[in-house]
Amino acid sequence: MKAQMNQDGLYIDGQWRSGSEQLRVINPATEALLGSVSGGDEHAVGQAVTAAVRAFPGWSASSGAERGVVLRRIAEGVRERREALIQLQSTNNGKPLFEAAIDVDDVIATFEYYAGLAEGLEERQDQDVALPSDDFAARVRREPCGVVGLIVPWNFPMVTTAWKLAPALAAGCCVVLKPSEVTPLPELELAAIIADSGLPAGVFNLVCGTGLAVGAPLSADPRVAKISFTGSNAVGVQVMQRAAETIKGVSLELGGKSSLLVMADADLDLAVEVASGGAFFNAGQMCSATSRVLVADEIADEFLQRLKARAEAIRVADPFDPEVEMGALVNQAQYQRVLGHIDRGLSSGARLVCGGSRPAALSRGYFLQPTVFTEVPLDSALWREEIFGPVVCVRSFASEAEAIALANDSEFGLVASVVTTDGEAADRIANALQAGLVWINAPQVIFPQTAWGGYKKSSLGRELGPWGLQAFQEIKHVVRAR
Repeated sequence: MKAQMNQDGLYIDGQWRSGSEQLRVINPATEALLGSVSGGDEHAVGQAVTAAVRAFPGWSASSGAERGVVLRRIAEGVRERREALIQLQSTNNGKPLFEAAIDVDDVIATFEYYAGLAEGLEERQDQDVALPSDDFAARVRREPCGVVGLIVPWNFPMVTTAWKLAPALAAGCCVVLKPSEVTPLPELELAAIIADSGLPAGVFNLVCGTGLAVGAPLSADPRVAKISFTGSNAVGVQVMQRAAETIKGVSLELGGKSSLLVMADADLDLAVEVASGGAFFNAGQMCSATSRVLVADEIADEFLQRLKARAEAIRVADPFDPEVEMGALVNQAQYQRVLGHIDRGLSSGARLVCGGSRPAALSRGYFLQPTVFTEVPLDSALWREEIFGPVVCVRSFASEAEAIALANDSEFGLVASVVTTDGEAADRIANALQAGLVWINAPQVIFPQTAWGGYKKSSLGRELGPWGLQAFQEIKHVVRAR
């Protein structure tokens, strides 16, 4: 497929524009240059924020029903372009077509969900507040927080954007979006759909570019009321520091080092599939990757043998191969980073069960075999740090209490998974795990209706569900003397 290229990487005040820098876009499966997209700078960010500030009074005064109409148009536009977006997602990101299809369908579902919440805003507005005195009456309002900056990563183009953009627009906010410079192509196609949705000029603005050129000035601009960022913890700290200078709101969705707990009574076939999906979906490039698998002593050897066989059977190939299960890592830098983690893991004394290198049949592209380690020291970076690649560590445990303690012994707390046939134990374990979302006997299915975010260093705030909408609203109480 020949990727569609929108050379203009800036959409500001209802107009496409060229930026000051050329961003090279690479196909990770072939290492071929797809083309270039122009990126912006501090001046472009300032123009985008100015447009958003100018558009805010009108958009914030629109009704929820009016916003819902626009959100449904965006969802329909994505649906109409579904096949083209799937192919573009695979081309630019390196993920298999079936994974790209899941992404596009998630985008549609998210915009439709927040359209529904927008349409119900008026009936939830100005609700009475019970007071201890009959001398006063009070009501509560939820109002848009203002102009917001959205900074999204490369691992799920369009998806993370929808998770932020749909609730921001539903709330009545105006937006400046910075997509990843690594995967701008699907984001630009989504922006083109949004541009045709009927939004007033300035409500939605997009500036492609690097974190230093675009993300930093966007985070620091005093006219921006809130920054919502998804990415690494190191960059998240920088976003918080810049936002702190102007006391703006911040939402962060950062790293993870999540656990899968496989109890002694688990269905082993199910456990292996949950482990494989949790570690190798999207080539492991997920903050939610269950890269630490904890298995009961009684079944540990058999589980490891089965997981090894499953990992070795995964077809790693061109994302456009209809039988492929895992595609390429996103770029050379990420590929080398993951290989470095594997080398350091071996140096720490961990035992490599399978994988760890490029598939022999693939001479180009950023492909890596699904990789399984065991006997990993608890103080090893392989066990404690986010790898963001198809690498999983397996460790056995002797008791439920030990499994929970091992799972919670992390500076992260995004998600966790449990496989067991004991429903009571499953609920008990889920309640004890320090994670924002726990799956029981289930793959990592995510619904717009449930919150996304975690404990500790994984998150600040929540996305999706009604909590995602509330993240872009301010609370106002009005108290009147009777």
